[in-house]
Amino acid sequence: MFLPQSFPFITDPFFYAVTVPAVLLLGVSKSGFGAGFGSLAVPMMALAVSVPQAAAILMPVLLLMDVLGMAAFRKDFDLKLLKFLIPCGLVGIVVGALLFKLLDARLVAGIVGAFTLLFLAQRLLFPPKADSPPPPRWLGALLTAVSGFTSFIAHAGGPPVNAYMIPLRLSPIRFTATMAFFFFVINLAKWIPYAWLGLLDWRNFATSVVLLPLAPIGVWAGVKLARRISQVLFYRFLYVGMFLTGVKLLFDAVR
Repeated sequence: MFLPQSFPFITDPFFYAVTVPAVLLLGVSKSGFGAGFGSLAVPMMALAVSVPQAAAILMPVLLLMDVLGMAAFRKDFDLKLLKFLIPCGLVGIVVGALLFKLLDARLVAGIVGAFTLLFLAQRLLFPPKADSPPPPRWLGALLTAVSGFTSFIAHAGGPPVNAYMIPLRLSPIRFTATMAFFFFVINLAKWIPYAWLGLLDWRNFATSVVLLPLAPIGVWAGVKLARRISQVLFYRFLYVGMFLTGVKLLFDAVR
């Protein structure tokens, strides 16, 4: 894609070597696996750029993916659940914006990674029974607020909200559709505080434009998978994605 010299973008080949697969994985995740694998995108990009810069570059890409995901699942989301999730997520964004310059993004990512692995260990060692009640609403509110917070800091909002959503045992389509609409609102709400914090600049935006054509490819692949996969296999993939995310985030924090 041609861009004028006054509209510079990142030209480092290594950046694109790690970012192209990260963006495709993000697209598949957002439209097919409820943001499970998607939390790996920023850690992968952080191999080439800083975490705040990676998060800023992904902003326009995320917006396009969210719009495409909502269009694909516009009739499948759970409105009642969204009315509960969205306000809690917005509270987390406000907290993230206020604390952004005081917190190290890798430390936050490490906390998310540790929490994710603990959740998975609990699910595997003490699997819930078929008639187990859903998690209490106060826990859902807390986890969703944490999701908004970690989404703002490092686009790693998937694991916390998944920890609440998975025990609800929604169908793959309803799960994915609800998450698509939830993260559209969350990602849209980040734009003003990101600008306020000085994270949005022309170089990052130009790099986002270069990456935008990858968004529909990843979303298309994710939609196809979500509509064809069984519920059992869907949640197995989700667990694998959360495990890889947790390991990668924790590794980045302690290395």
